[in-house]
Amino acid sequence: MLAKVNGTALIGMEPYRVRVEVDVIMGIPAFEIVGLPDAGVRESRVRVKSAIRNSQFEFPNRRIHVNLAPADIRKVGPSFDLPLALAILEATGQLSPSRPAGFIAAGELSLDGRVREVTWALSVAIGASRAGSPFVLVPEGNAQEAALVSGVQVFGVSSLREAVGFLTGRLDIGPRTVDVSSALAEDGSGCPDLAEVRGQEAAKRALEVAAAGGHNLLLIGPPGSGKTMLARRMPGIMPPMTLSEALEVTRIHSIAGLIPAGGSLVTRRPFRDPHSSTSAVGLTGGGAPLPRPGDVSLAHCGALYMDELPLFARNALESLRGPLEDRKVTVVRSMVPVTFPSRFSLVASMNPCPCGFLGDPQNECRCSAGDIQRYRGRLSGPLLDRIDMQVEVPRLTRAQLQAKATGESSAAVRRRVADARQVQDRRFDDSPTHCNSEMTHSEVEGFCSTGAEGERFLGLAVERLGLSARSYHRVLRVARTVADMAGSTSIEVEHLAEAVQYRCLERSPLA
Repeated sequence: MLAKVNGTALIGMEPYRVRVEVDVIMGIPAFEIVGLPDAGVRESRVRVKSAIRNSQFEFPNRRIHVNLAPADIRKVGPSFDLPLALAILEATGQLSPSRPAGFIAAGELSLDGRVREVTWALSVAIGASRAGSPFVLVPEGNAQEAALVSGVQVFGVSSLREAVGFLTGRLDIGPRTVDVSSALAEDGSGCPDLAEVRGQEAAKRALEVAAAGGHNLLLIGPPGSGKTMLARRMPGIMPPMTLSEALEVTRIHSIAGLIPAGGSLVTRRPFRDPHSSTSAVGLTGGGAPLPRPGDVSLAHCGALYMDELPLFARNALESLRGPLEDRKVTVVRSMVPVTFPSRFSLVASMNPCPCGFLGDPQNECRCSAGDIQRYRGRLSGPLLDRIDMQVEVPRLTRAQLQAKATGESSAAVRRRVADARQVQDRRFDDSPTHCNSEMTHSEVEGFCSTGAEGERFLGLAVERLGLSARSYHRVLRVARTVADMAGSTSIEVEHLAEAVQYRCLERSPLA
């Protein structure tokens, strides 16, 4: 007898409906799976067989042929266990569904018949909604996550027997719902507070400007000056995520398997801090048999912190150039191109020299000119061009260290950042651009007019600092953000002057 149950395969971010076709026929007992399954799918034969028997159902002592259609898409992971078991039970007459046909099921089976959580349950629900499926059957631990998708009912089950009881109508399970509005009420209070940082007012201002315009920021200073402390406070001053941003971030984290069992919407801005030993694949994504998101995508809509930037491998650093410019990353594995979003703010830090004490009034630098040149030479010009702001973070004085922290809280700074983002939302209402750092060249020409005095000032800056064309436009974008924070519709000379101050590697050799 032939039976069909729908499952879901994933290629990058895109879900594809897979029809699990099971044919149980007479012959020498065998269990064969075709349709480009990976090892995890092939191993489901053992899990499904034991789960069916331990759930007090009969496993057929016949020949079982399983086809996963379409056959040209690779099927990965254990999420096909549940639809495969249901199809076998239906093919042997042990399951006669009374629910509407065309549903999608996903779940890993334990040997005792329990349904375990799987990754990318949110994408399963998205695929079901697009395909017009009447409902989705997922593990109980994934129900909250899958229920974030509108347009499709989500039912959670904890065992194979429970799934069969629900499909036959003997067990009544209500659809899972999630109050998205209350979930989005996250205020960022769980993030470290900017008020804890002593001194470093210039760096705090730069951090605020970077958060307001979505700019990339490089902090340069000696060890212990507070670079990491500042970077970790970036998510707390960024504006709250919108629903579309939260859903996209949740989807990426779901694909990476970072949503805990019973978890739902990700509402806090992501913060990723990869170690300097991280490879290019770890940053941009990859893996086999299908690519998974890397740190640049896991930091989507949040901040990516790279401490000791020059210590990263050269190919890892150069792999950032595309995501920083295009706000997306495309990975090709086995001739399958996969695109992940990567709209993040890069916050990087580095020492001024290998020993870290160049320009420090309290410690003598032991590095030669060649050592310093080689150290800074690890950062290519094209990469530095893509970093909007470069700021010095000097060592704190004794008085600053012993003084009580009296700076503004992250909540106060966050309100100003949110106000500046609202100005940008209105400016780019009919554009795919989200913030000032993403402005195209035509948008820079239209929104970053400076007047005659501003043009003269910029001309002097280009001559004295040797700004490239990309750096020139970066200065204009930062100046536009500074003007937005000041409530000015036009970019004045003082806004340009502040933006130029944030190019310290070009303004000064830090020697």
